[in-house]
Amino acid sequence: MYGSPLNSRGRVRRASLLPGPPGRASAARPVLDQIRRLVQSLRLAAQKAERQVGLSSAQLFVLQKLSEARAQSVNELATRTATDQSSVSVVLARLTERGLVARRVDPKDRRRVRLSLTARGRALLRRSPAPAQNELVEAIEALRPAERAKLADLLGRVVARMGEVPAALFFESDDELPPAPPRRRELRG
Repeated sequence: MYGSPLNSRGRVRRASLLPGPPGRASAARPVLDQIRRLVQSLRLAAQKAERQVGLSSAQLFVLQKLSEARAQSVNELATRTATDQSSVSVVLARLTERGLVARRVDPKDRRRVRLSLTARGRALLRRSPAPAQNELVEAIEALRPAERAKLADLLGRVVARMGEVPAALFFESDDELPPAPPRRRELRG
């Protein structure tokens, strides 16, 4: 249609991946560039955490949020990490297995489990880099409420067109992800 998608070295031309005729910039480019910068920043921070302390970015973020308040419940921690209970529970299981988080029955309400950092968890957190998610949360919270609502709406529309996936913590490993919600069948007209 518009010629070969390969360049003279046999590699895929970047422009061939964009809609429209070759040589014409995609209208999506400025948005994609910002998304790339955001993902790159989070990915580099995740790699740094993995190298320095052997934790995923999600695990480090949960540890850090757990350190901010004593003896939290899973629900309280999910609120602090701005995610759902199932995502936090999976990450907590890993942290508990590694001896970084302790789970104790609440003496006032035996139906509740209280979470806290162990001495090992506190020591690891002291030598850890700050989670990149903190900067992202601060940047989003700095927006005016109407701007946050518009950003959430627009991103939601993009995600809906791409196919729904769970809203898990950033850079959870595949075996830490909660199951995906059932996909809605698209109506064919």
